[in-house]
Amino acid sequence: MPDPSFAAQQELHALYASHHSWLRDWLRKKLGNSADAADLAHDTFIRLMVGRDLTAINEPRAYLTRVAKGILINWYQRQALERAYLDALAVLPEQKAPSPEQHHLILETLHEIDTLLDRLPRPVKRAFLLSQIEGMKYDAIATELGVSLITVKRYMKQAFLQCLTLMEVQV
Repeated sequence: MPDPSFAAQQELHALYASHHSWLRDWLRKKLGNSADAADLAHDTFIRLMVGRDLTAINEPRAYLTRVAKGILINWYQRQALERAYLDALAVLPEQKAPSPEQHHLILETLHEIDTLLDRLPRPVKRAFLLSQIEGMKYDAIATELGVSLITVKRYMKQAFLQCLTLMEVQV
């Protein structure tokens, strides 16, 4: 009996050989940058390694485009997050600016938080951000989201549990 993992590797190799340059060019047109396009094309195929059964894909380019678009959206969000952080740093007096090592650690942490928040359902993420970033009280969040106070408390519990999970993984 053939090894299923070998068959999956063969399928991924065939998909890569047939469509990698096309995907990289498609991403380059979107980004206007060959280096970032190559990185995101690579990330797309990495995502396929842990994804679904590749033999079930009927339209490879459509599937690759869908996966790459998700990765591209995340990339744009990370870029916006980094720009916001750099803008905040720009207004700090020089003596209060973080060292290059601290800068790197802060950016890494921001990316981890962003990834964590993206795993939350949209209303949970929104409630969490309204509370933690905007400083809103739970009853104001309930009004803003059009849900009950109990629902906001449930959302916040879910968000904090997700944060604790991330902290446990890092320890």
